[in-house]
Amino acid sequence: MKLRLSGHDYKYAVEQIMLALFPEERPEYVSPGAESACDADMLLYAEALQPISGESEGLPAQPSGLAGLSAVSRLSYGGVYAQAITTIQRGNDISRGYARVKRARLTGKLVADRQLQRIVKQSFFKAAACFLDSPPVWGSLTGIRPAQLAAAALKTGKSEKSAAKFLVREYRVSPERAGLCVDAARSALNMKRSLEPMDIALYVGIPFCPSRCAYCSFVSNDVEKSFGLIDPFVQTLLREIDAAAALVSELGLRVIAVYFGGGTPTALPAEALGAIMQALGNSIDLTRQREYTVEAGRPDTITEEKLEVMSKSGAKRACVNPQSMSRDVLKAIGRRHTPEDVLEAVRLVRLKGMSLNMDVIAGLPGDTPQGFRRTLDTVVSLNPENITVHTLSLKKGSRIMLEGAEKPGGADVADMLGYASGRLRENNLLPYYLYRQKFTSGGFENIGWCLPGFEGAYNICMMEELCTVLALGGGAVTKLVSPGGRIERIFNAKYPKEYILQSDKLDCKIDRIKTFYHTHCL
Repeated sequence: MKLRLSGHDYKYAVEQIMLALFPEERPEYVSPGAESACDADMLLYAEALQPISGESEGLPAQPSGLAGLSAVSRLSYGGVYAQAITTIQRGNDISRGYARVKRARLTGKLVADRQLQRIVKQSFFKAAACFLDSPPVWGSLTGIRPAQLAAAALKTGKSEKSAAKFLVREYRVSPERAGLCVDAARSALNMKRSLEPMDIALYVGIPFCPSRCAYCSFVSNDVEKSFGLIDPFVQTLLREIDAAAALVSELGLRVIAVYFGGGTPTALPAEALGAIMQALGNSIDLTRQREYTVEAGRPDTITEEKLEVMSKSGAKRACVNPQSMSRDVLKAIGRRHTPEDVLEAVRLVRLKGMSLNMDVIAGLPGDTPQGFRRTLDTVVSLNPENITVHTLSLKKGSRIMLEGAEKPGGADVADMLGYASGRLRENNLLPYYLYRQKFTSGGFENIGWCLPGFEGAYNICMMEELCTVLALGGGAVTKLVSPGGRIERIFNAKYPKEYILQSDKLDCKIDRIKTFYHTHCL
């Protein structure tokens, strides 16, 4: 999409709403002096318009030779209001959206930026409405953590009903999605009330997989291609665990959740996985942890030996993620396991007395609403305590995008998610956390569902930024959270080889964490 900004430089806000509404578009900014006659005409036309209401209005057709979409986002100031006008054109069709905010509300740069970005996005949303097949369920709302808006409303004393109405009115979120936000906000606030100031979650990143899925753009190495990196990676991680243990002890931190992610931790040999988990348990006090999860993920990596290692080390929950129970879909996404492998993995997990999370993805290549329903019905019949329903994210570096695989459209994905919501509620599972990603099919979301009492502490704390997440391993991101809400991030090297070679930076990381805590927390 060609973009032109006038009167502001909120590029990120414009890109957020553009990607939420048109996930297959990419921004193409028109540089000053390089715009076409059509672009110039659009800008003049937008600037000549006088805002007359807060609603989107179709405008008379204007001459255009463009085959794609073009947009002009303009921000201006009057005596009382700051106003945003977005004009979007495709061919001969032009639409305008308008939003405004009182200048008296623009108090301080941070507040002003938030309010101005809000009206910029709202005006874009209103202008885009007539180019969309159906109203977007998330309205003009963008960002990863929509539940935070509901939580903020609840903290001011609003009822849950009023908080949901606020999202519908202010951001045009559908009533169903507003309700999901309130559900997630309720879980987050309950979790927050249970936390002590020095509570943290612990994440261990294992960036290895048995193979790369077609939809994946995560940083991970195929075990078969990088077997020689496993031992030095493990040795490096053991050194980081020792350093983290000393840090946790010195600062008086309390680990309330442990999460092994990746990648696929169970892609490691049982001996390597056991060495990591044993070192963690021997050096860090985990007696106060509420949950200990291992992202076993790929059913073809799960063995009785590895589950025995996990169970002896204190793991209480395993993730077995089929994504689909269709052979054809599994083949299309490059998964090596079969539906039967999923059933066997679940059986082994249950033999060890562990609780179970299972992931499915709506919108996979080759899938249909009927096929997705069969997948979900099968997963529900296995009685997992947690089910996470993801929407396919169309990541730029994934094989799905590189090869142009045929995928279900937005209407089919909506059908899949709607069925999931009804089916899971019928089986007493409730939504407890949600997040959004860029480039998702139909602009939808990812939702974690659970039986009452099985809310994932790590997922809530990480997603809603309720406490520090101390992250170890390849590609891990430590997120430092102070009681006052200050957040800082520290990134480990992404790839296993880089992680091994950059172990000398560990002291710097530990010092940064100490400085943060002594400055903002102690």
